[in-house]
Amino acid sequence: MGERVAMISLHTSPLDQPGTGDAGGMNVYVIELSKRLAAQGIAVDVFTRATSSALPQVVEAADGVLVRHVAAGPFEGLAKSELPGQLCTFAREVLRTEAMQPLGHYDAVHSHYWLSGQVGALARDRWNVPLVHSMHTMAKVKNEALADGDTPEPLSRVIGEEQVVEAADLLVANTDTEAAQLVELYGAGRDAVEVIHPGVDLDVFAPRGRARARRELGLPEDAAVLLFAGRIQPLKGPDVLLRSVAVLLEQDPALRHRLVVPVVGGPSGSGLEHPSALADLAGDLGVADVVRFVPPVTQAELAVWSSAATAVAVPSYNESFGLVAVEAQATGTPVVAAAVGGLTTVVRDGVSGLLVDTHDPRDWAAVLRRLVDDPALVDRLGRGAVAHAQEFSWERTAARTLAAYERASRRMHVELAS
Repeated sequence: MGERVAMISLHTSPLDQPGTGDAGGMNVYVIELSKRLAAQGIAVDVFTRATSSALPQVVEAADGVLVRHVAAGPFEGLAKSELPGQLCTFAREVLRTEAMQPLGHYDAVHSHYWLSGQVGALARDRWNVPLVHSMHTMAKVKNEALADGDTPEPLSRVIGEEQVVEAADLLVANTDTEAAQLVELYGAGRDAVEVIHPGVDLDVFAPRGRARARRELGLPEDAAVLLFAGRIQPLKGPDVLLRSVAVLLEQDPALRHRLVVPVVGGPSGSGLEHPSALADLAGDLGVADVVRFVPPVTQAELAVWSSAATAVAVPSYNESFGLVAVEAQATGTPVVAAAVGGLTTVVRDGVSGLLVDTHDPRDWAAVLRRLVDDPALVDRLGRGAVAHAQEFSWERTAARTLAAYERASRRMHVELAS
C-alpha cells in the first residue's frame, strides 16, 4: 500500500457535530478511521461538500488528515435528496485537486455512502487506483423496514447503489448481516465483500461510574435514567422509547418521581419536516415531565450521558452497525436495542444488553422494566458491556481497512490483466 488515501464523504463532513442534520455515526467513522490510518503512516485527504462560504478550503483535522471542502452547489439549503444534481461538479473539483499534484498522488479511494461512491468510481478510473466503498446504509434494506412516517428511498438511489457495488474493487461491510445483504440484495460477489467492524474510542468511552456521571449532569443518584442518543428521525425510533415510557408510567404511576428520559440529539432526515414532533408526542402521551431534550453534544459529553444512564435505548428500524450502542457499552451501561441489522452483532443479548424482537411499546416497556426494577441485572449487564466493547477498537478497524486497501489493489490489477 502506498502513502495517501482519498476518502470521499460528500454529503456530510467529518468535522460536523454528530446527532443532527445528516451527521451521525458515519461522521465519527470517517474521522476516527482517518486519524488511525494516519497514525499508521497513511496520509488521508477527506473530500466533503462545503456547506458555508466561511469554511477554509483545507482544514488539518489531525496530523496526517486533511479535510478538503469542495464547492458544489449552494452552500446552504440543499437537501440530501438534491445532492445527485451536484455529483458532476463535486467530481470535477476532486479530479482537479489531484491533477495539481504529482502523478500517482493517491494510492486508493475509499468512498462512504452511495453518493460518494459515484464520485469514487470516476476517480478510480481516472487515477487507476482501487476503489473501496462503505455503504453505511442501503436503500433496499431501509425500504424493507420503514418506520411509520418515514419516506421510502427513491429508485434513483437504488440504481445508484447498484452501480457503485458493480464499480467497487472491494466493499466494506460493518457486519456479517450487511455482507449478506450486499450479496443477496445487490448481487455483490462474496469475495468482493470484506467484513470490518467499526470501532469505538475506548479512551473517551470508558467506565467512569454512574454516580459520578450523574453528579456531573445534575441527575438524581437514585433516578431510573433511560437514554436515547442520536438523530431524531423515524428511522431511529425515538418515539418507540417515549411510547414505552408511557406504558411504564401507566403500569406503575409511582415510577414517575424517579424516571428521567434524556433525548440527546437533533432532528434529521424526514424528522426535519416536523422538528417538534417528538416533543409534541411527549405532551400527547403525558410524559413531557420526565423527558429532557438535550441538543447534540460532543463525544466526551455523550460519554458522560451514557455513563449516567440505567440503560441506553436503541429502537432503530435499521442499523448497519450502531455506534451509539458500542459507545454506551464501553462506558459500562447496558443497551436495550431492536434486534435488527448490525445491532444483533453489537449487542450480546443477555450478556451486554437486551434485544427486543419488535417495536411494540408494550414489549419495550416489559424489557425496560426488568432493568428499572433490578439493579443487580443492570450491574451484571454493565460488566458484560465493558468486556464486549473491548472487541471494537479503531486501531483494529484501521489495520484491517489498510489490509483491505491492499486486497482491493490486488483485485484491481488481476481484473486489468484478465
